[in-house]
Amino acid sequence: METNNNINKATTNEFQEVEDIISLHRSQALKTVNNENLLTAWEVGAFVSARLKSSAWGSKTVMQLSDYLRTQDPTLRGFSRRNIYNMVAFYDTYSSLQFVEYQNNLKLNEIVQSKTAQLQNQNEIVQPMAALIQNQNEIVQPMAAQLSQNKIVQIASARLQNQNELVQIPSAQFPKFLNLTTLSNHFEILNVCKTIEERIFYVLYSHKERLNYKELQRCLKNNTFASLMGDKHNISKSLKKMYPQAVPMLKDRIFIDFLGLPQRFSEKKLQRGILDNMKDFVLELGKDFLFYGKEYPLQVGNSVFKVDLLFFHRGLQCLVAIELKTGKFKPEYIGKLEFYLEAIDRDLRRSNEKPSIGILLCQEADRSIVEYAMSRSLSPTMIAEYEKQLIPKEVLQTSLNEFTQFLKK
Repeated sequence: METNNNINKATTNEFQEVEDIISLHRSQALKTVNNENLLTAWEVGAFVSARLKSSAWGSKTVMQLSDYLRTQDPTLRGFSRRNIYNMVAFYDTYSSLQFVEYQNNLKLNEIVQSKTAQLQNQNEIVQPMAALIQNQNEIVQPMAAQLSQNKIVQIASARLQNQNELVQIPSAQFPKFLNLTTLSNHFEILNVCKTIEERIFYVLYSHKERLNYKELQRCLKNNTFASLMGDKHNISKSLKKMYPQAVPMLKDRIFIDFLGLPQRFSEKKLQRGILDNMKDFVLELGKDFLFYGKEYPLQVGNSVFKVDLLFFHRGLQCLVAIELKTGKFKPEYIGKLEFYLEAIDRDLRRSNEKPSIGILLCQEADRSIVEYAMSRSLSPTMIAEYEKQLIPKEVLQTSLNEFTQFLKK
């Protein structure tokens, strides 16, 4: 029997094309299912919303609807009384004039178009599949005909046309922007977030970081919105100049409650806790961070210095050195961090990588001291705390606009 070792290179390449086709269609199938779930929630929400607003229905009727659906189809899931109200909120929120104005101002549809274009430009998957489909007309055309004449679609269409009370619902146009994340994520965002800015942000962030439901819950709990969307007074001018796109990618608030640290702890204990919970720590930082090493040695002259944590950032294409401090921020910490960055760039950084970034993670930082220290910093550095801080409402729109511009790239 032949083994994989006996497969020639040409055959392996053909096998890879088949695997690419399968992967692409699996991805598209999941995307299609998600989009249909969202459309279902949108249309059900519109229907029930119209009944509630006209006082034709009350809370009791919604409960009866849930019971009726479960009786008609015991396998039907996701239509509890609570979820039906979630669907109403889903429709009401994203059909509101406030959201429409934000969508137009931020040009959210451009993000969806950009992501679609990126998928189409993945030649290693799309081109082999497209070539195969073009050469298989005898398969594709009958399948297309079958889909277009699907009896279920015809029956559903006829029923909709005969149900005037359903057709006459003043349902707004479904925003394609909502397709960027799952329905369960949307429900969680709607229930936790109070402002339209937060909701838009978490939809975009869920898409960028590919957050599942539990990961999103943690980001909501830890107020990632505040961590990423603040005025970032703690970022050096050099970092802003070298990496203008980094502002909406680097958090200034990191939550480490998952470490289970005591009231008082040392830097070694903090480092050990992070290493033991690296998956959660990377989720806090952002999924673009790849762990490179702990206490990474840097030899300068006859001395060896050690960086607490070293990462590589895929999006920025650079090494990131993180120094850990358990107390308040002190200006002299910046000098040490800049020294490490110089050593990394001279002796460790590869020619295809960009200049390294330094992050000082401390327990507390006085805003005025940070601003003074950052104003003269010549290296791409930033200060991050592991405390929560709210952001002023007046900077939300500007910050959200910067984040959407970043996602369009």
